[in-house]
Amino acid sequence: MNFLELIKKRQSCRKYIPGIIKKEKIDRCIEAARLAPSACNSQPWRFIVVSTPEIKDNLAENAFSGIYKMNAFAKQASALIVVVRERSYFSAKLGAFFRGVQYSLIDQGIACEHLILQAEEEGLATCWIGWFNEKAVKKDLCIPTGKKIDTIISIGFAENPELRNKSRKDILEISEFR
Repeated sequence: MNFLELIKKRQSCRKYIPGIIKKEKIDRCIEAARLAPSACNSQPWRFIVVSTPEIKDNLAENAFSGIYKMNAFAKQASALIVVVRERSYFSAKLGAFFRGVQYSLIDQGIACEHLILQAEEEGLATCWIGWFNEKAVKKDLCIPTGKKIDTIISIGFAENPELRNKSRKDILEISEFR
């Protein structure tokens, strides 16, 4: 499969079937994220893979309850990958300040997309989740309150791997050549 085919195949999964992911597959996903580019090579991320069933279930229960319940499907996933934002290098922070751009979020987005595409290559399904109880996640995983968690990625085996139709804007609507 070529890269564009891989991208076309990847879709968010909200229904998982039980299964244990081989550590080698998770390792390759994390390696793909590790190799992502970042502003001034800051690599402002840390990935916490939560796959122990009791810990994962408790985390999912606390992270996705109440007003966050719409993402409770994540409890079905084999693992949750909590993405912690780390500090950027001073030069990246300086550039971010003058440009008014949070490069660390862009960097994290690139790294997470690398991870998710590698997961697709491995035959794993994922969903990028940004709506969760961050305070509960920090408490459950003993993450210092000063840290920021922007993303949780659910990962596992899709209940229905059939491709859904993707509704995207036409290429002429999103691009121009000069």
